[in-house]
Amino acid sequence: MDVARMLDMCRRDQWRIEDLDWSVTPRALSREDEIAVCQYFTDMSGIELLAGALFEVQRDQARDATMRQIFSTFVVDEERHSRVATLLARHYDVHRYQRYELNPHLVRFRKHFVNAVQHLAPDIANAYITTGELLLDVALLRSLDDYVDDEMSHQAMKLINRDESRHIAVDYHMSEYYASPEYDAWLASRPKKSALEEARAAWALVGFMYHAQPFFRDVFFGPMELVDPTNKRLVEAFKRIQLLGRKTDHVNRPFTRFLRALQDLFNHPVSGPILGPAISRIMGVDPKVIRVLYDEEEERRARAASFDALAQEALEAKTLS
Repeated sequence: MDVARMLDMCRRDQWRIEDLDWSVTPRALSREDEIAVCQYFTDMSGIELLAGALFEVQRDQARDATMRQIFSTFVVDEERHSRVATLLARHYDVHRYQRYELNPHLVRFRKHFVNAVQHLAPDIANAYITTGELLLDVALLRSLDDYVDDEMSHQAMKLINRDESRHIAVDYHMSEYYASPEYDAWLASRPKKSALEEARAAWALVGFMYHAQPFFRDVFFGPMELVDPTNKRLVEAFKRIQLLGRKTDHVNRPFTRFLRALQDLFNHPVSGPILGPAISRIMGVDPKVIRVLYDEEEERRARAASFDALAQEALEAKTLS
């Protein structure tokens, strides 16, 4: 990826909330759908702020000046997305059936996730950020927009998706860097952490993983059951995540080995039925997306492809009907 060109795109493609035509009349929704849509957009506003906080951490950790500027534009993007989501929730709150607030699991998870990202190695943080972006962009936003099926939502999601496409391209670029000998050398040059620092990092990881399962259940998997009842887009997003993992599974780092071991145990015919529920709780995701979602040919192509090509495939997955 040409990072200078990406920075130019990030600056050129900025847009304003006022660019959207908020005078559009919302289409009629049933009581149940109006409540669900308003709650989903309310939670989306919190997810976008969480993404912005994570990009702030990546900006502060970046060693390259151009990458720091790119991440700064991403923070601006996510703050704008959060505001738009809040306004969409208000736009569809026609009947004022109830008061909408952020899901409490999202609020708790945000604190622990940001804390974990600040304490863990940058490659671990990037892996989770990439996972979140793929879930949001490939699965949740597109499915929610189709479910709402309204001009106001279409306007907003078109511009939000354009921003998120840049984010995913950079996520894959950073994944390539974190799988490189250059990053290995940087890690080796870092001073060894003290026992106290290691303990803080471990505790931050435990807190994050403990709160991940109820967060993903309420904010991702629950809504997806309504807006993506066939699980087509959810599975597609997690398949992209798994294929990226296969691309980087040569990286011999403790956390990478840990997650790989959990998935292998889950998919083993003997250990899977016994340990499956515990593994699902530890990983924080639904069992249906821990199973292997790709075939041998897809794995072979992923291993042979460039990171840019994998990013392009992920972006193309957003257009699936």
